[in-house]
Amino acid sequence: MFRSVDGILHVEDVSVLDLVSKLGTPLYVTSRRLLESNMKAYEDAFPDAKLLYAVKANNNLSIMRLIAKRGFGADVFSAGELYMALLSGFRPEDILFNGNSKGDDEIRMGVRKGVRFSVDSLDELYTISEIAGEEGKEVEIAFRINPSIDPKTHPKIATGLRTSKFGIPWENVLDAYRMALELPNVVPVGVHCHIGSQITDTSPFVEALNRLFDVAIKLEEMGIEVKFLDLGGGLGIDYEGKGAPTPKEFADSILPVFERRSKELRSDPELWLEPGRSIVGNTTVLLTKVNAVKRSYKNFVAVDAGFNLLIRPAMYGAYHRVAVANKMDAPEEETYTIVGPICESGDVLAEDRRLPKVEKGDIIAVFDTGAYGFVMSSQYNGRPRCPEVLVDGDRWFVIRERESFYDVIGKQIIPDFLL
Repeated sequence: MFRSVDGILHVEDVSVLDLVSKLGTPLYVTSRRLLESNMKAYEDAFPDAKLLYAVKANNNLSIMRLIAKRGFGADVFSAGELYMALLSGFRPEDILFNGNSKGDDEIRMGVRKGVRFSVDSLDELYTISEIAGEEGKEVEIAFRINPSIDPKTHPKIATGLRTSKFGIPWENVLDAYRMALELPNVVPVGVHCHIGSQITDTSPFVEALNRLFDVAIKLEEMGIEVKFLDLGGGLGIDYEGKGAPTPKEFADSILPVFERRSKELRSDPELWLEPGRSIVGNTTVLLTKVNAVKRSYKNFVAVDAGFNLLIRPAMYGAYHRVAVANKMDAPEEETYTIVGPICESGDVLAEDRRLPKVEKGDIIAVFDTGAYGFVMSSQYNGRPRCPEVLVDGDRWFVIRERESFYDVIGKQIIPDFLL
């Protein structure tokens, strides 16, 4: 869906230079066709599973609306994400409220809306029971277990390690389920885990799935009907050209285990998955203009987007492919390091990349920015956030307007004594 036409990068049938001329830079651009293709790949690979889109990956309402229209559910991590999921058209019964530190108001909102909860602690369990009683509701829950599994990914996005803040240790979680059985207004019906993000080896998922079944067998002995086993998300994408499992390859790894071990249960649990990055990650490109080229310790290319708009390289040392969008067919000439405008030495988007000759005014394309891109952006250094565009064939639509300086200061209040 990203291709060169006469040396100019196109998203589907739209020239990025046309977009830039009308909307300026920086600019996020998403391909609808690629988004739809990614969803179909999951639907084909897991025809009998419930697919919950991980809203934290990208919470643009238009993108979420496209996902909801395909019948996906949603994995939400806050009241704000729950609000956006409902606004986008996800059905309450297809939403799982996840998170390790839900506030009482967030829990009350989830109870009122009728969603299921993934419970992360006993304190949360007691609170859900109490609030559900006040609201006259009965809430279906799962406990998030910590399976103590190393997913072999970046430590900051490894969520299933024994040392992680997430979940209840899997060997202790049965006590939590016993407590849930004694409390009113909560009904334990599932088991949940999430081992990390950007995982490109499927074997940790197999290990985690076996942990879920080990717990589920014990739950049946306690008289609990297990309706679902939620393996979470975390399937990685191919940022560096080294390959990553497809949804079909993921399914080939875990479905035989699921089918074999399901025979050990009296219940007939549904498999739940929470794809996020692998749905939206490769759908989007960030376009940014070259403000200056400086020959110093390195050849620095200074652009108008930094970690205020794409924090992954600074936070995780993440790799994103880059190209000169207006010189796609030109030969590589020099090695450049692409840096942003933020007053931090760590504001580096791409280091030591071979590119065609880069000049002031060129447009740099940063690929695979659909997940954890705009959604993690900020207004640091007083920089308004950029627009987002959805491309559909030869048509394009602004799905988020560019912020103004008013958006940066709009919620601030100066006390009278300072006027």
